[in-house]
Amino acid sequence: MKDYPNDGIAYDAVPYKLPLIPLRGIYMFPHMVIHFDIGRQKSLESLEEAMLRDSEVILCTQKDYKVEKPTKKDLWPMGVLASIKQTLKLPNGSTRVLVEGIQRASVEKIDMRKRYYAAEGRVFEPTGHVENTKTMEAATRLVLSDMREYLEFNPNMGQEMMLGLSDIDEPGRLSDVIGSYTEMKDEDYAAVLSEMDIYARLETVHRILQKEIELLRIEDRISRRVQTQIDQVQKEYYLKEQIQAIRKELGEDEDTDSITDEYEEKLAALKLPDDTREKIAKEIHRLRQLNTQSPEYQVTRSYLDVVFDLPWNKATKSRINLTRAQAILEEDHYGLKDVKEHILEYIAIRKLTTKMRSPILCLVGPPGVGKTSVAKSIARAMGRNFARMSLGGVRDEAEIRGHRKTYIGAMPGRVLQNLIQAKANNPVFLFDEIDKMASDFRGDPASALLEVLDPEQNSTFTDHYVEVPFDLSNVLFLTTANYLEDIPEPLRDRMEIIRLSGYTHDEKWHIAKRHLIPKQLAFHGLQKADLVIEDDALTDMILYYTREAGVRSLERMIARALRKAAKKVVDDKNAVIRITRENLSEWIGKKRYLDDPVASQPEIGVVKGLAWTQVGGEILNIEATTMPGTGKLQLTGSLGDIMKESAQAALSYVRARADAFQIEKDFHKNTDLHIHVPEGATPKDGPSAGVTIAVAVVSALTGKPVRADIAMTGEITLRGTVLPIGGVKEKVIAA
Repeated sequence: MKDYPNDGIAYDAVPYKLPLIPLRGIYMFPHMVIHFDIGRQKSLESLEEAMLRDSEVILCTQKDYKVEKPTKKDLWPMGVLASIKQTLKLPNGSTRVLVEGIQRASVEKIDMRKRYYAAEGRVFEPTGHVENTKTMEAATRLVLSDMREYLEFNPNMGQEMMLGLSDIDEPGRLSDVIGSYTEMKDEDYAAVLSEMDIYARLETVHRILQKEIELLRIEDRISRRVQTQIDQVQKEYYLKEQIQAIRKELGEDEDTDSITDEYEEKLAALKLPDDTREKIAKEIHRLRQLNTQSPEYQVTRSYLDVVFDLPWNKATKSRINLTRAQAILEEDHYGLKDVKEHILEYIAIRKLTTKMRSPILCLVGPPGVGKTSVAKSIARAMGRNFARMSLGGVRDEAEIRGHRKTYIGAMPGRVLQNLIQAKANNPVFLFDEIDKMASDFRGDPASALLEVLDPEQNSTFTDHYVEVPFDLSNVLFLTTANYLEDIPEPLRDRMEIIRLSGYTHDEKWHIAKRHLIPKQLAFHGLQKADLVIEDDALTDMILYYTREAGVRSLERMIARALRKAAKKVVDDKNAVIRITRENLSEWIGKKRYLDDPVASQPEIGVVKGLAWTQVGGEILNIEATTMPGTGKLQLTGSLGDIMKESAQAALSYVRARADAFQIEKDFHKNTDLHIHVPEGATPKDGPSAGVTIAVAVVSALTGKPVRADIAMTGEITLRGTVLPIGGVKEKVIAA
């Protein structure tokens, strides 16, 4: 006999030699009544042997239920001595048996040579009662509390079980009963059954219950979350099924297989690189696997629609005829001789060779001079489609490269969108207002544009949405800008600059006659016979109602006159309207500008200078005056830093050449100079007023007037050299 210390209870270890029945997936505890089916021959022999002996049987669970012929090593070391209550032979040859557990029994030896499992070991019979210490009572309460929480996750077991457990006053039996009702792993079952110490057994059951409760909590959270999602999905599915049924009744039902088959046919017809073809094929296969009600289905289908809308192999055949191209340019635009010559040179080279990489032409000029219309004329002259994208105010890089399709509402960038609209991979593509781009936290669109405009990179342009390279090398890119200096240097370096200067008054007059008046007559529904605008009236309209480099304001003035004319024609269909210089103010209002006041008499210290602006040339009156003082120089008129430096340089030159100009050498000691440029509200800057300021200073110091009909421009050096000037055309027009 061996004693096991466990708070005052001991066991008699009684040897036995009894038949053994291995259990598969069944956990047996003392005092537990269960039934199970026996089908294996050797197990049936063990049952028969026990029936013949009218003895108990040893029940022991296998470690692996898959083992058909278990040996001792395949069984847990502790089993249960059980009495056979009832047996029933089943039609399939197996036997159903009802048993009741009695005591724990160790399995120490199995004789496999006999026809049945002949087991030897010891049965552990308690010889006393458990001492009800505070520690034991606390452990018992803890296990009961665990079981109560465990049953909250298993409501099917009911509260009756808790009432039954509360009535058990033996801690050892309580742990066995709880173990029999708890789902546990094989190792945990073996640990509870093998533990002879009652307190340790309660601790083991507590540990197992805590682990199971935590798993049940997690399962419950997952189940609730999944149930919520399922309820939502079921609701959506139900509604979508109704919609689909309605569509089917209306004959609008679409078959996924037919859609994917159509995509595969389109893919087979395209000439694409292998990696691109593979990527698109994967998306088609993915679409075939998706449920039509899935959000991913619509995302994938939208993606494939975009991919197959792209003009991969579509190109317009260029009709390059130099004579026709020249006629189109002359027809669409008056003047711009240098610009037309440059464009015709490019078209001629394209006719000779198609291997030349398309240059990036940048048309730079003031507003309204026809930059955008020149781009359209180039497309018409070459027989190509035209696409235009305005970059004014663009701050987001995704405008160029698109959004990744994982984002809700994602779409390709506007470069590929415009190519889809152009329906060709070789259009004339205009990036309008390229100098108006900006950058912020969403990226730098100018950097993204580098990949588009760089001939070395644009053959493999990759949009974030499409995710496969697209060849842009066949596209003729044009850009427009008002200010060349505002174009980022890396972009400017990749472009060929073509400058469009402002129109002269004569050019504006001819443009109005050839283009603007016929266009506005058609727009307002008037016939040529309904209205006559005399040449003098048109000249005054240009001189006194507009002040611009282009012709937009002039077109608005013509439209204003024609609106009033249209009203008169409606009132009197026989009226013949004639707009003359004398009645012009009745049609478009009073003059907005007067002739620049040119002094008829020479004045001391007043000199006319010529300036260049984005809207054309300007005449500036530069005034200089002297006063007693200490040699101070005062500059007014909203002058910029460069213009102030020009004034300093001009004054230094005059002081150095004082003898030549017959000026007192020490004039700077007792004379203050004040130089002013009128229209002080308008900022002015640049070096080209240097010579004008020098002449004004000399005039003021010598008291000699300067001719009023002479204007000058140019930067002056300290040695009196006047440097080359820019904006000659605009300045001459102003003069």
